[in-house]
Amino acid sequence: MKKLFALLLTMAMVLSLAACGGKKEEPAKTEEPAKTEEPAAPALTTVTPGKLTVATSPDFAPYEFYAIGADGTPTLAGFDMALAQYIADYLGLELEVIPMDFDGVLTELATKNVDLGMAGLSPDPKRADAMDFSDLYYMGGQSFVCVKANAGKFTSLEETNKAEYSIGAQTGSIQMDLANTNSPDADIIALPKVTDIISELLAGKLDGAYIETDVAKSYQKNYPDLEIVLDVPYDSEGSAIGVSKGNEALLAAVNEAVNAALSDGSMENFVAEAAELAAGEKYEGLLDADGQVQQ
Repeated sequence: MKKLFALLLTMAMVLSLAACGGKKEEPAKTEEPAKTEEPAAPALTTVTPGKLTVATSPDFAPYEFYAIGADGTPTLAGFDMALAQYIADYLGLELEVIPMDFDGVLTELATKNVDLGMAGLSPDPKRADAMDFSDLYYMGGQSFVCVKANAGKFTSLEETNKAEYSIGAQTGSIQMDLANTNSPDADIIALPKVTDIISELLAGKLDGAYIETDVAKSYQKNYPDLEIVLDVPYDSEGSAIGVSKGNEALLAAVNEAVNAALSDGSMENFVAEAAELAAGEKYEGLLDADGQVQQ
């Protein structure tokens, strides 16, 4: 009996050990770190929802001007305007262009009444408090211009700096800064439109003027008496878009569109088309209240 009890006890212990030994311990689970979501990009906002409002000064061919059709109808043209349409389409917005004098473009942009300023703007650090600047979309230059009869007077920038000379430049422009820098002793005449400067040069009321190089070349095609006599050094060469200050989402979106236009060849086409249109019949300045060329 004792032997039977001992045998049963031994068997029970063996079964118990087998049961314990057959149970495998699973490794402790480690908790995965919680996934952090990237912050959402700020929403794109414009002055008027659904629209991209652009201020321009249409007296600056081939950047912006009015091309005159066969029926005499003026149409806003120029590579700035083509790029503005490209950007609006890229962002899925309706384009609204507001023509005004150049200094008005700067004011409207500074007061945030418009989203963008596109008027052959140079990214002058002096303007950085009033607007942000896009990446450069076009590289240009600066020139000193006069009529052919005066070309011999100006063989260097130093020779423009004489009190007896009247030197023109557009109000509020980089060219005005260049005039003040290079010709401070001259009688510097500020005029609101480049067309006014050209008229005064041809009439002999100005001895010379500071004008953006490609704009000067455009006028030279229509007025052969004009002469580009000097290249004018400038640290911030190139054109950028003025963007309403502090609108980071819009600035980023505009830069993306600009770089797309440069990458896909659109910008090159815009410049070529604008140059061709500028060589034909055109008008530079503001239209009258009826939307017609001012006489």
